[in-house]
Amino acid sequence: MRWIAPPERDNGTATLEKRLWNAADELRANSGLKSSEYSQPVLGLIFLRFADAKFAARRGALEKSAVGRRGSRVDDASAYHAAGVLFLPAETRYDTLLEYPEGGRGSKTIGQAVDDAMRAIERENPQLSGVLPKTYQVFNARLLKELLKIFSTIPVDLEGDSFGKIYEYFLGEFAMAEGQGGGEFFTPTAIVRLLVEVLEPFKGRVLDPACGSGGMFVQSARFVAEHKRNGNELAIHGVEKVDDTGRLCRLNLAVHGLEGDIRHGGEINSYYDDPHNVVGRFDYCLANPPFNVDKVDKDRIRDAVGAGRRFPFAVPKPDNANYLWIQLFYAALNASGRAGFVMANSASDARSSEQEIRKQLIQTRAVDTIVSVGPNMFYTVTLPCTLWFLDRGKAGTKRKDQVLFLDARHVYRQVDRAHRDWTPAQIGFLANVVRMYRGEDLDVTCGGDEVAEKLREVFGKKPRYADAAGLCKVASIKEIEAQGWSLNPGRYVGVAPGEEVSDEDFAAQFEALNEEFETLTAEAHKLERTIAKSAAEILGA
Repeated sequence: MRWIAPPERDNGTATLEKRLWNAADELRANSGLKSSEYSQPVLGLIFLRFADAKFAARRGALEKSAVGRRGSRVDDASAYHAAGVLFLPAETRYDTLLEYPEGGRGSKTIGQAVDDAMRAIERENPQLSGVLPKTYQVFNARLLKELLKIFSTIPVDLEGDSFGKIYEYFLGEFAMAEGQGGGEFFTPTAIVRLLVEVLEPFKGRVLDPACGSGGMFVQSARFVAEHKRNGNELAIHGVEKVDDTGRLCRLNLAVHGLEGDIRHGGEINSYYDDPHNVVGRFDYCLANPPFNVDKVDKDRIRDAVGAGRRFPFAVPKPDNANYLWIQLFYAALNASGRAGFVMANSASDARSSEQEIRKQLIQTRAVDTIVSVGPNMFYTVTLPCTLWFLDRGKAGTKRKDQVLFLDARHVYRQVDRAHRDWTPAQIGFLANVVRMYRGEDLDVTCGGDEVAEKLREVFGKKPRYADAAGLCKVASIKEIEAQGWSLNPGRYVGVAPGEEVSDEDFAAQFEALNEEFETLTAEAHKLERTIAKSAAEILGA
């Protein structure tokens, strides 16, 4: 199926976040600073503007409630914390810093003033301890003053999650600017949105053991909010190896009004460490782990291998961690838990010990849906990837002996020459194919009427799941076994009538035929030996 959406129109009225980014990036270009040096301090200023807006609103409410009463609480930190608002001492408030002289005050520069403000905020709000950036003295005074002015234009009365969206926009732009390094902390929003739409994490414990800047958590909470549910019913747990990225995650959560248990830094590593005691504890697991990691010390994980442990099936023999991650996601789920994660294409057809692990995973009946994604969806790599969805509760349903394969390689919007994403309607359409397969009600919250129209176009006036060549196919466990336990959608979905076979499709089909040829050849040689042996025995007699 091909559904290529046109790029967004540039109607000349740039969004607030784009205007802010353009202004801030122009300053960086003239500063001599690298993107990696610039990103965290800039994100810290966006956070401060957000915190100041929330603080001012709470202070106003406290001032009104104190009229005619004794004992005003406008300077009582606990009165802010009780309402989920950060307390900001006078010297840390945005207008105070905005008015700070560019040439400094006394012996203190403006950079020192902002650094000191960040330290004071951490003292008054222990949940932010060690999180806020304190490197503003590397900025020259003019640059820092101009940045404070730029972010002062963010209206303090923005509704909903607008500050969070600004923060996310900057995260994405910094990720693109930093190239490979950016891919370590940011997963494109469209990918995360589809993972969340399929998992439907309304409430419960959520884990991301490679959490980067926390996009999986933010989108989960946004999904809950869009469905008018209580986001406080999500318990967030994350692990992040890179300390700076872990701080970005905690800051990202704070900007979105969220809290979580994020473990980071100190050489913590999800291969070797288990700070959340994950086995069987989580309702949802979402992740975009690093692909094809080598040099994992397998001796250090021996005690975590086996039934009821983090790696329940086996240690893969190749020097590749993909099947360690896959086992970890599966093991973390409780009896009805669901997982959604990004995985290298190669894992779908990996041979030898990895094939055996995949076979055991499929035989648990937990593999629910596999989605193939086309190239250029990520900022840092052009290669296609695959989304895996597990459902531990599927074993007790009519779908227990089935897996849904979805081919979304030709569903995308061309953002620019080198990048693609999905529109909300495309995300909603793909998620609803999964819902129909599961027998769930349709939900067009993401994508609206365009989703409903596309579903009717593909699946009829009253949409119900049916295999659609080139788009989706429900395969039985027996069919998957016959394909060498492959989870490559290209082996099952086929090509829609009138469409040409793509290079990827041809490669998958050729590989399948080659495997069949090798199997038949091996059987023929075995039969030859049996016949020759029998003939020799007869002639010898």
